[in-house]
Amino acid sequence: MGRQESQEYKERLKEMTGVLRKHNITRGVSPEKLRLILEDLGPTFIKLGQIMSMHSDILPKRYCDELMRLRSEVAPMSFSEVEEVLREAYGCPWKEIFKKIEELPLGSASIAQVHKAVLRDGEEVVVKIQRKGIYDKMARDIGLLHRAVKLLPPVSLKGMVDLDMVLDELWAVTREEMNFLTEASNLEEFARRNKDIVFVGAPKMYHEYTNRYVLVMEYIDGYAVDDKENLLRDGYDLEEVGIKLIDNYIKQVMDDGFFHADPHPGNVKIRGGKIIWIDMGMMGRLTERDRELIGNAVEGIAMSDIGMIQDAVMALGDFKEPPDQSCLYEGISNLLSQYGTADMGSIDIAKVTMSLMEVMKENKIIMPHGLTMLARGLTHMEGVLADIAPELNMVEIASRHMAGKMLKEKDWKQELKNSGKTIYRSFHKAINIPSLISDILQGYLKGQTKINLDLHASMELERLLRRLVRNVVMGLWVMALLISSSIICTTNMKPKIWGIPALGAFGYLIAFAIVMYVFLKHIFSRK
Repeated sequence: MGRQESQEYKERLKEMTGVLRKHNITRGVSPEKLRLILEDLGPTFIKLGQIMSMHSDILPKRYCDELMRLRSEVAPMSFSEVEEVLREAYGCPWKEIFKKIEELPLGSASIAQVHKAVLRDGEEVVVKIQRKGIYDKMARDIGLLHRAVKLLPPVSLKGMVDLDMVLDELWAVTREEMNFLTEASNLEEFARRNKDIVFVGAPKMYHEYTNRYVLVMEYIDGYAVDDKENLLRDGYDLEEVGIKLIDNYIKQVMDDGFFHADPHPGNVKIRGGKIIWIDMGMMGRLTERDRELIGNAVEGIAMSDIGMIQDAVMALGDFKEPPDQSCLYEGISNLLSQYGTADMGSIDIAKVTMSLMEVMKENKIIMPHGLTMLARGLTHMEGVLADIAPELNMVEIASRHMAGKMLKEKDWKQELKNSGKTIYRSFHKAINIPSLISDILQGYLKGQTKINLDLHASMELERLLRRLVRNVVMGLWVMALLISSSIICTTNMKPKIWGIPALGAFGYLIAFAIVMYVFLKHIFSRK
């Protein structure tokens, strides 16, 4: 590391320490204080907070709820900095490309800000401009955080979650968002996948003016999806808007495996009878296998089939250790009984999602990255739907969409062929059942029947038995020491201490020490 780079690290570390002192971090960190600290620490930590808000397996729900608010506006760059970024990106003054750029930004986020502009030919566009020096600043902050993780003691958050993995995920997501060519590609792919949906649209791209640092696309007017007053005034049916919005989002997730991961109201517009999706820097992807398993889970919820949901969760998740199947079954059963039959207006999908993630956390099941992004997206969708059409049920809309897809796309000839093969195999195996039963009975009558049991004790029972055996052994030691020491004390063995043989006194002291150890171990034990 060079001297200048080392000095920058020191200055940034001093800046971060000052923020922590300002918020009196030694007095505890409430959810709101954590959010304010992250906002003061700058773009890297705002983005870290946004990603952490998707991980209820790391933070309690109330912290995740508060961190969801980090998508709000941050202080914008000055227009002189905007001009400098544009000059570096295009190699010429911005006035050679744009007729006009409004100095006041339409929005300002942690990585970039958006300005309304007019091209030389009069087309109205929006220009997304990356913050000056943001890549170097975030790379430096990530480096500092990786160093901080190595200094954490074992008994800390480090023991519960792989913080290096979280930081790697943060950096991967952030680098993808900082490359505006990736977002341009996302826009094109989204438009291509939804070109046949008459009520869905996306902004037009201007590739000739787009590069890694600047993104130019069509200006979208219209109304935000939650602007109920203006939508009703223009004759929109909010229930129809809600149904089409959710139906299209389910299509993105289940049909395409390519979905908007940050669909808050600011990123969904209504214009000319169409739902326009904007800002596609953060998109989620699901494999065909993931989609099939999610479909099984949705079908399981619709059918109140706990086993089907459990199988889907087991197949989707990664495991820190083998889960307790009965505990997982009970958790899903409780979740289903609480939320399965409720209307959207009476439940909060965010709570359902967080509750499911709590069940997964209790069973040490890690949710893959694509599903954490889906959880974030569904949380936003629930918020929009509960606001504009609370009587709609998201699960019912998803079930109808999937049922329609099944009827339209299912290869019934192949299904019948597979079912025929299954019936044949079952019938073939059933023929052998009488002979197998006969073999079992003959073995039993000859005394040759053996049963192999593979018993697995829970961790709690293992600890209890281990502690019980240890205490019994120590008790036997104490008893043996007391008896042997008492026998020795009846003799005239020398040397003596306090009028009794020293060896007997030593035995009494050891027995007393063991008793005190067991007693104190019991007092200070948490179980």
